[in-house]
Amino acid sequence: MKDQKKMKKKIIPFNKPKTYDREFLSNFRILKKKSNYSPCGYYTKKCEKWINRNLKTKFSIMTHSCTAALEMAALLLDLKKNDEVIMPSYTFVSTANAFVLRGAKPVFIDINAENLNIDINQIEKAITKKTKAIVIVHYAGMSCEIDKVKKIAKKRKIYLIEDAAHSILAYYKNKPLGSFGDFATLSFHESKNMHCGQGGALLINNQKFIRRAKIIRDKGTNRDEFSKNLVSKYSWVDVGSSFALNEILASFLYPQLEKAKKNTKIRVSIWNSYYRLFKKYMKKGYLDLPTQNDYSQHNGHIFFVIVKNKRKDFINFFEKRGINCIFHYTPLHNSIAGKKFSISKKIINTNDISNRIVRFPIFSDKKILNKKYFKEINFYLEEYFK
Repeated sequence: MKDQKKMKKKIIPFNKPKTYDREFLSNFRILKKKSNYSPCGYYTKKCEKWINRNLKTKFSIMTHSCTAALEMAALLLDLKKNDEVIMPSYTFVSTANAFVLRGAKPVFIDINAENLNIDINQIEKAITKKTKAIVIVHYAGMSCEIDKVKKIAKKRKIYLIEDAAHSILAYYKNKPLGSFGDFATLSFHESKNMHCGQGGALLINNQKFIRRAKIIRDKGTNRDEFSKNLVSKYSWVDVGSSFALNEILASFLYPQLEKAKKNTKIRVSIWNSYYRLFKKYMKKGYLDLPTQNDYSQHNGHIFFVIVKNKRKDFINFFEKRGINCIFHYTPLHNSIAGKKFSISKKIINTNDISNRIVRFPIFSDKKILNKKYFKEINFYLEEYFK
């Protein structure tokens, strides 16, 4: 097969971060004219306005990482030693670490096998008198049944946080992810659909936290009020840190936000091409695929399959043919720090699926991930499963 020989010589990366050099350089020239590179400037405000408008959130703060946004949420909740925060074990370490830093205990529960989101049936069983919040992680830009989680949170009078690092421009019942919780956090790390190398945002949907969030962002000072002539001078009024995103990175990010809907459409199209291809191998019983629910509209952030066994052999097979496939998280409840700082409930799916998941390359470039590419993937799958 001629195409196969060509493909072997070409390495398909797992990720290819998008950049808009012309737009960024134009934005940077504007910054030079303004002589303002510090946080909370012109492009930071443009990014925040875009988020508020497109994600239907009340207020947003650009941060230097999603980790920083999670840490701000933990500070805003005034968590104390031994308070408990329920979350899935199958997530990035920052989801838990932000709360551990405040002395709280992550309470890890399982994920469902359909789309690797939190197992809603375990949430209420994990709630105690010490529970202060529930964190839902929209894995791969797919949502759980948020209405059910919100109902539990409201009934038990605990806060809801969306870790939406994967899910910008993904939806639940046609409403943007990030607009449901008291807080939500976004990531603009280079591995995400839109990026600035490293960045994030805190989304606030509970009005009572907005004023204090500005203070915490500004190192515990009322600098924002001073800049608006609401106080005669600014001073240290609360705890806080340097959480803001710098203006140069905001100017890099903004062109990507402007083209976010177009690039998301491309990623979803590529995701759908993968799904159509792998579906026949799922029907033959070789692997499993995520369930696509009517209530959830993903953003093409991650395409993954769940192999039946021998994941290492499967990954090595594709790597030898120039396709960079990789696994994902090591469950936090099994980690050294997880065992030290957390509480774990009955966790079965996480242990199983984390050892069988394989992610395939996905990025918004159809010149690389084209019909020829998918033809080759199909050929390799036939070769592997024969």
